[in-house]
Amino acid sequence: MENRFSRRGFLGSVAAFAAMGQGVLAAPPTESLRPVLRGDDFFKKAVPEVSEIISGQKLSGRVAFALADVQTGAWLECENESIGTPPASVTKAITALYALETLGADHRFETQLAATGGITDGEVQGDLILIGGGDPTLDTDQLAQMAADLKAAGVIGVKGGLKVYQGTLPVVTGIDPEQPDHVGYNPAVSGIALNFNRVHFEWRRNSGKYTVTMDGRSEKYRPNVTFAAMRIEDRAAPVYTYRDQAGRDQWSVARGALGGAGSRWLPVRKPALYAGEVFATLAGAHGIRLGKPDVIEVLPAHEVVLRHQSQDLRMILRGMLRFSTNLTAEMVGLAATQKRLGAVDGLQASAAEMNRWAIGALGMKAPALVDHSGLGDASTLTALDMTRALLAVKDEGFRSILKRFGFRDAKGRPVKDQAIAVDAKTGTLNFVSTLAGYITAQDGREMAFAIFASDMAARAKISRAERESPAGGQTYNKRAKRVQQKLIERWDALYGRVEA
Repeated sequence: MENRFSRRGFLGSVAAFAAMGQGVLAAPPTESLRPVLRGDDFFKKAVPEVSEIISGQKLSGRVAFALADVQTGAWLECENESIGTPPASVTKAITALYALETLGADHRFETQLAATGGITDGEVQGDLILIGGGDPTLDTDQLAQMAADLKAAGVIGVKGGLKVYQGTLPVVTGIDPEQPDHVGYNPAVSGIALNFNRVHFEWRRNSGKYTVTMDGRSEKYRPNVTFAAMRIEDRAAPVYTYRDQAGRDQWSVARGALGGAGSRWLPVRKPALYAGEVFATLAGAHGIRLGKPDVIEVLPAHEVVLRHQSQDLRMILRGMLRFSTNLTAEMVGLAATQKRLGAVDGLQASAAEMNRWAIGALGMKAPALVDHSGLGDASTLTALDMTRALLAVKDEGFRSILKRFGFRDAKGRPVKDQAIAVDAKTGTLNFVSTLAGYITAQDGREMAFAIFASDMAARAKISRAERESPAGGQTYNKRAKRVQQKLIERWDALYGRVEA
């Protein structure tokens, strides 16, 4: 299962599924499907109706879902299945398939250190260039290893300066402009990223005065940075403000919101300066003095001194699907589009190409995604289309990189001996909760499904400032998760029991 994502295998399976003639996938339900109970299936009559499940959890808005048999592709039960809904982070499942088919499961992103002017007696005669290669997982520990490797390669100094190139991918100041400035899940995107383009802000109060640090920490290192700075101001609101001031990320925070001590990750808007500054600090620890970095837009003639490669794409995507990292989704999606088209103008254009690909490769009918992460709520997807995609790749090992979805009991505790295996991608926006993946029922039957719950009227009332944690948002999400679990339990009872 671990190495089944070959380009040939992927396209072959989709073509074979599409060739099932004018079969199940070519003929989606013309109206919402309801289960038909056989005469001797008395126990199934006790299974709650969908409307009972939704009303029982007091879930507002609309629930759309589609369920199909993986083996045959037959549609089993659907409701509101053709209505477009913001898919939230379920989008990342489509992005993962797009990247795997385009780049290949073994693809590795490469960050380079290069020199201009040659190297004489260990001294770079021109500039040292840090070249981003689109690696979304680069962290401070890895930059530290590159600094150590540079010293081990015999470099002891640089006559010129440190330059940083981030133009491998388009530079975007934030994934979704409608998000609050300070949320760490909405950073800048570019060809270089460090620590998922987040900077660590920490504060402590001592004798009534605050000390503040901004650093690029990772597991082993905590280098301070100056490209981002924080001011504490006496005000009630807003809690945070951001300005691009004098070439750096200038933040301010309301004093009354801090308390005694704490920390949070803030988004980075200048990823090249961030990575360059952290690298300069780490190189300095090895006696290589670099000074402040400069961002360059064009790569000059150079020779590569050393290369750092990421994990393979399959492992990167496994982490993306498990932790739902928006930056990873955007960077791998952009990289895939650039391989297909060459230069691409931003996230929306890249997502448009992914939509076209999904129609051809996955049999989807009307995907309308505006990014690769699902953060932008202008994206819409139908439950029917999402389930089509899962059916199209049913034999390609995709399920093995999805996260196991665990059930909870009535008190919110994890169910230890869960009889129904569910591997899926979750998605959460304010008043939107989505889930899509695969079910192995108690009798071994495999089913593909998508469940999209949303209350768009409630979502429309949220101001930009409230988007991090609006009133009622967490309650809605908990109710939606319970509905999703109960729908899966319903499907197991209706379709996943061995017939007598």
